[in-house]
Amino acid sequence: MLAGGQFLLLSSLVGRLYYLQVLQSDRYAMLADENRINIKLLPPPRGRILDRHGEALATNRLNYRVALVSEHAKDITATLDALASLIPLSKRDYQRVLRDARRKRDFVPITVRENLTWSEVSRIEVNAPDLAGVVIEVGQTRYYPLGATAVYITGYVAAVSEDELTGDPLLALPDSRIGKSGVEKIYDLALRGKAGNSQVEVNAYGRVIRELERNEGQPGDALVLTLDAGLQRYVSARIAGQIASAVVLDIHTGDVLALASSPSYDPNLFTKGISTEDWNALLNNPYKPLISKAISGQYPPGSTFKMMVALAALEGGIAGRSHEVTCRGEVELGNRTFHCWKRGGHGKMTMVKALEQSCDVYFYDIALRVGINRIAKMARRFGFGELANIDLYGERPGLMPDRDWKLANYEVAWQKGETLVAGIGQGFVQATPLQLAVMAARIASGGTAVTPHLSRRALRRATEDGAAETGPVFESLGLSPASLDVIVEGMTRVVNNVRGTAYRARIDESELAMAGKTGTSQVRNISKSERKTGVFKNAQRPWEERDHALFVAFAPIDDPRYSISIVVEHGGSGSSVAAPIARDILRETQRRDPARDGSLDRLAAVANNSNGG
Repeated sequence: MLAGGQFLLLSSLVGRLYYLQVLQSDRYAMLADENRINIKLLPPPRGRILDRHGEALATNRLNYRVALVSEHAKDITATLDALASLIPLSKRDYQRVLRDARRKRDFVPITVRENLTWSEVSRIEVNAPDLAGVVIEVGQTRYYPLGATAVYITGYVAAVSEDELTGDPLLALPDSRIGKSGVEKIYDLALRGKAGNSQVEVNAYGRVIRELERNEGQPGDALVLTLDAGLQRYVSARIAGQIASAVVLDIHTGDVLALASSPSYDPNLFTKGISTEDWNALLNNPYKPLISKAISGQYPPGSTFKMMVALAALEGGIAGRSHEVTCRGEVELGNRTFHCWKRGGHGKMTMVKALEQSCDVYFYDIALRVGINRIAKMARRFGFGELANIDLYGERPGLMPDRDWKLANYEVAWQKGETLVAGIGQGFVQATPLQLAVMAARIASGGTAVTPHLSRRALRRATEDGAAETGPVFESLGLSPASLDVIVEGMTRVVNNVRGTAYRARIDESELAMAGKTGTSQVRNISKSERKTGVFKNAQRPWEERDHALFVAFAPIDDPRYSISIVVEHGGSGSSVAAPIARDILRETQRRDPARDGSLDRLAAVANNSNGG
């Protein structure tokens, strides 16, 4: 009986061993491998951002960082002191390293400092024998060669916050960066690429023994923009030192060739980890450098809006080219007096002359005849009050009011006086610099719905027959050529006739000549006493109470290709401040002629050869 019991026990043991080692061998082999082999994610190179000529706007640079392995350092504090004699280390660096040393395993490297210069790396390597446990690691960091010049277009990347974690394991990596603004944010997924992996053999304590296999992953896609980097530099330099914005468009394609805002900031501050001091300085700056004024700034368009009023009158058959109004410097409506910018008035005005000399009284008369609803309908056809849906976050729609809007928002009826001030681009009317450039482009294009865009991705595709696309075809706005001829003639005389408000800012070279419209928009009402004493003049007022200076234009006149808008916050007169800026930029744009190198085939080739560079 005893022998039989022993035999049963032995049989059970042999059966269990057979079950584990034979029948379940694959399962336990897999579990053993999972315990023995670790898989690490490898971040892919982020895709480059390029301008229309292939110049890098955002690229990747080697990031040299110094790390410390606790088990090899006899005394962590002493090692840090030795490092501090070679490279700058803050008190915060000390605290962070000591904290991580307590939390992590002894063999896991702890990053001490990132973004070392080559001279700092050299000093550490020369003294390596005396720095037990110190190692140099190489990674990648985002770099923006144009810095503050193109930040409102490129945006920037920064560390991933908790609310941005989407489950993508790539975002959980310590060195991971995500697009926070600009096209970096819009096209983040495409630029991010796909993570690679490394299979490493580890021992029972988790220490790496050797690397078994490595897959580098897929670099992010390159993104080609319509921007001309050289022109962007020029535009940014031209408006530097002022609170201003500028937009340059290609009328034929809608390409955004330059989009600048001043003051600006350097996106490279964020890729390295911006300091509290630098962040507070940007946040508390009264001129708001973090906001792109070109797409987010909303301003009364002033006299640049008069083309919309004139077109509404012409298309509605309410007033024609020869319609005359006598300007005596003011008009009365009820118990209010509405003034022209020119004291004493302009005398007898026709529509073209009124545009040329920017007569307010003429457009008071036209606005009353047309009415706010017709004006609003025409303005919306030119992009006012609507988003252009450019490839950037933060764009604002401006405001184009009408009777229904006033009733819905204020619960009171629209007043005639509000029509008068809207007729000269004041009151409730607001527009962004981007919208003003679009308006000028749609006028110059012969009345087509020119739509701005920044990315060439949507255009880099083939048609059904395999031929490359030649660019977008914009729909007609349905305007009479005769009506547009009146507007273009008026804008031409503004700059090129001796009585035009921007005559001093003309381009002397006839083949480069521009047509445009000045604008000066008030930011507060002027009292009767101020008008009598002359205290209302810009130079006698605080900066924040001075008028905005605006100018819109296109060039060349004979065959328009480029449009521009300039807004200088509290700059004063559009004719003396904004128009000269536009003149210089349009002359430089035509000299560079960026449209001549805009081949879609060439851009596609640039993109395909630039992934992850």
